[in-house]
Amino acid sequence: MIETNLSPSFNVTRASHAVMTARDLDATQAFYCDVLGLIASDRDKDALYLRALEERSHHSLVFRKTDTAPVCERVGLRVLTEDDLDRAFEHFDLAGLKPQWVERPYQGRTLHVDDPVGTPLEFCATMDDLPTNLQRFELYKGASPMRLDHFQIAVHDVMKATEFYLSIGFRLTEFTATDGKEEIWASWLQRKGNPHDVVFSSGRGPRLHHFAYGVPEIRDVVHVCDVAGSLGFGHHFERGPGRHGIGNAFFVYFRDPDGHRVELFNAHYQAIDINHTPLRWDLSNTRRSQLWGLPAPARWFYEASDFAGKPVHDPVLKADPVTLETFLAKQF
Repeated sequence: MIETNLSPSFNVTRASHAVMTARDLDATQAFYCDVLGLIASDRDKDALYLRALEERSHHSLVFRKTDTAPVCERVGLRVLTEDDLDRAFEHFDLAGLKPQWVERPYQGRTLHVDDPVGTPLEFCATMDDLPTNLQRFELYKGASPMRLDHFQIAVHDVMKATEFYLSIGFRLTEFTATDGKEEIWASWLQRKGNPHDVVFSSGRGPRLHHFAYGVPEIRDVVHVCDVAGSLGFGHHFERGPGRHGIGNAFFVYFRDPDGHRVELFNAHYQAIDINHTPLRWDLSNTRRSQLWGLPAPARWFYEASDFAGKPVHDPVLKADPVTLETFLAKQF
């Protein structure tokens, strides 16, 4: 595996936003605002823009109305300055990735490009600035989500994805590998100084496995489950609560009305220092997925949101049948 490029040509600062589609914006707004606790920044007949309580940028989650199967259109990354956007365009153009400038509501100049494993990305440096709701405690409800934290993406070639993101300045914090080998099955990569902004896991892809919001306290993870149940959304619960080994998050996962997966979590660690050594987890060690808690349902490992118009490829790494059987036996 290549080393992190500590002097990339442009400066990515964090995971920024996701652009999804939904069949019923009323149902989507009820789930994300009334149950989970996000704030609606804007809404019209064609789109819903959401943000978390701490966030000042106009949106971290966008839903566009669709009459077809719901998908993820793009995942968004922020860069520091407008000059970084120009340098990103030059970098991707030289790499043959065919970047394009587009216009998007409430955002400054916006750049579209697909990464080498087919993930559709959207870069911007600025969004419209709105007042934070951090101290509007009367608005806290559901999980009281503070900020968008990361995406997890299923890809057919984790090593290829990992090396690309290392080359543009991301840093590896944790990874899963075949026991006794250097076959990488999943990687946790960050820019903002905690365990991850983006995770790549081996599977049919590219597909968006989930996006995640950080919440203030463990009690908020439990409280949102009670809120979902009391408002009739209990069937949207998918996994948890539990404690991940990788990343140390206390978590719960829901599926929204269109099947998109969202994680709510608490308790990450810092990974800022240059000598932070990536933590390796053997594939056979199921503690990486969770230190405790009920096992994930089978669909958590195989279902994900398609990216709009992007072909899906079978994974490069093939699990040995005996290893897979043993792994599943431990999980279920």
